[in-house]
Amino acid sequence: MKWEKLLSAKRWGNEDRFKGNQKEARSEFQRDYDRIIFSSPFRRLQNKTQVFPLPGSVFVHNRLTHSLEVASVGRSLGSIFYNKMKDIYPDIDDTCPLLIEAGNIIASACLAHDLGNPAFGHSGESAISHYFTTGDGKIYQSQVTESQWKDLINFEGNANALRILTHPFAGKGTGGFALTYATLASIAKYPCASIAGHNKKNIFTKKYGFFQSEQSGFEKIALEMDLIKVQEEPLIYKRHPLVYLVEAADDICYNIIDLEDAHRLKILSYAEVEKLLLPLCNDARLPDRLAEMEDDDAKITLMRAKSISTLIWQCSNVFYQEQESILGGHFNQSLMDAIEEPYLSVMKEIERISIKKIYNYHSVVQIEVAGYQVMGGLLEEFIPAYLQNESKYHKKLVELIPKQFLTQQTDAYTKIQCVLDFVSGMTDIYAVELFRKIKGISFPSMS
Repeated sequence: MKWEKLLSAKRWGNEDRFKGNQKEARSEFQRDYDRIIFSSPFRRLQNKTQVFPLPGSVFVHNRLTHSLEVASVGRSLGSIFYNKMKDIYPDIDDTCPLLIEAGNIIASACLAHDLGNPAFGHSGESAISHYFTTGDGKIYQSQVTESQWKDLINFEGNANALRILTHPFAGKGTGGFALTYATLASIAKYPCASIAGHNKKNIFTKKYGFFQSEQSGFEKIALEMDLIKVQEEPLIYKRHPLVYLVEAADDICYNIIDLEDAHRLKILSYAEVEKLLLPLCNDARLPDRLAEMEDDDAKITLMRAKSISTLIWQCSNVFYQEQESILGGHFNQSLMDAIEEPYLSVMKEIERISIKKIYNYHSVVQIEVAGYQVMGGLLEEFIPAYLQNESKYHKKLVELIPKQFLTQQTDAYTKIQCVLDFVSGMTDIYAVELFRKIKGISFPSMS
């Protein structure tokens, strides 16, 4: 793969308007960023769970704040890479004029990376899959192809993000968000079909990156940028190189920020967090500075900032050093898994503690269980209503689905996807409210 092809500023759905003069396209990736920032799906991330239940008196991160922070880290990773390339190749702006935009491309992809995640965190994905594997949705297996069924029983937020960004929803025009090809490719952590996903041997097939409905669109993107095709059937590509930096930004943020939130919620003590973060700070004078401070939250904020800075430089170094392997499609691990010691061991310990004490904390588990009930309950009502539409009750339920999610197609897979578009796009709060109302648990207000 070559940077000159990989940084395509061609826009999805507006290909005919692309003039091909890349020197005039430098601001296109900033436009991507702005389009995502001002979009409804991005705003809805404010009320979607990141890890902890949405806050009461203590504010913790949600999907929106997480995405903004990931974008900030991602822009830094891209800028550092460009600066390193500029130092080694002073004429890089002439030979590859869009490399200077790497930070903007990555920041845009970081903003969009969680757009496809349903309510209630990863339990929302599991709840949707569960409906088809062991719930009422099993009856639809005979009505779809094997590949389509794989999409449904392994619902994937990564693939759903690509669908949100490219699908022509009714009344919304034909180009989706009309983002650049480079930004769209940079969110595809697992550029393969669902039937090829869940192969843990390869970093690009651990999950999957596009539904059957978006496969031809992703092929179009991959062809434009000469992504490496591994096989045709089922379709698998190697990652766009910038995916590694988007992934690194996400890894850096959630690993470090979850510790900060856990301290605010009194899940972890200050001493526990300090023990994990201090070795990442790479500052011999920091213990003395911390000793002069009285506020534990302020101390953790300082350590969090220094830890993130260290990890940014570590991951950017790996990306630059492994650039040839990455461009060749041979690099088969995340950047975070390739950083130097002792930082790698510290991150492994953070992961261990997070799984043991944070991700299995009782309120986190409670929101996961609630997610199963709410998401499953919504699908139990809306999918049969839209596919069968046999009764007045069904028709009333269908009226609750916004027109943008409806279709003129009659096949089961497309109609099921329409309901999933509707349900997966809900915020935690709206999903709970709608579930309670249609189940008769609460009565709708007339106001």
